[in-house]
Amino acid sequence: MAVAPRLLVCTRTTAYRHDSIPAAVTALRTLGPFEVTATEDPAAFEHPLDGYAAVVFLSTSGEILTPTGREHLTSYVESGGGFVGVHAAACTEYDWPYYGELLGARFDQHPAHQPGKAVIEDRTHPSTRHLPAVWQFTDEWYDFRTSPRSSTHVLVSADESSYEGGRMGADHPLAWCHEKGAGRVFYTALGHASEAYEDPDFRAHLLGGITWAAGLG
Repeated sequence: MAVAPRLLVCTRTTAYRHDSIPAAVTALRTLGPFEVTATEDPAAFEHPLDGYAAVVFLSTSGEILTPTGREHLTSYVESGGGFVGVHAAACTEYDWPYYGELLGARFDQHPAHQPGKAVIEDRTHPSTRHLPAVWQFTDEWYDFRTSPRSSTHVLVSADESSYEGGRMGADHPLAWCHEKGAGRVFYTALGHASEAYEDPDFRAHLLGGITWAAGLG
């Protein structure tokens, strides 16, 4: 019998905490053929992470890893591990320069939670191939300090004309992927509210991103 791919899902917060975290963890447990270990304990990173198909930072915030934990995450990704960041993962480890390179961009601000339009830039990626060219969604439409476009492959971007309060302008990535060392990284800015994790399109978006990062598809 095949062994299910293992995911280490970290939801530790030392700054803002999203009410949607329990719903998000439940969603990941039911998305695909994964064995999910959810943790808020930094000790989970105090040993090598080689047994996991991917590590997921799920609406984490603030400084959440010890120096040893940072070393283990770096080694894991650089040697071929998968890393997935969801929503507030971009509000995490501001004091660790490598994490900014790993994720691709850092959170700046967001407008009110509201409906808007996401433009699918790559309709062949596992995280986006099920989506329409323009995806109507409701979220916080994160702005980032810099665009990650020069160092990542942008999958989804925001149409700022479709909602109020965007500040990045014409180049506003929302989801992207890239390779870091021998590893793969996927990030999506979406996923603020619990309702997102019940949305079939968003669930498929997450599943495709995790599958890609883990090298499973």
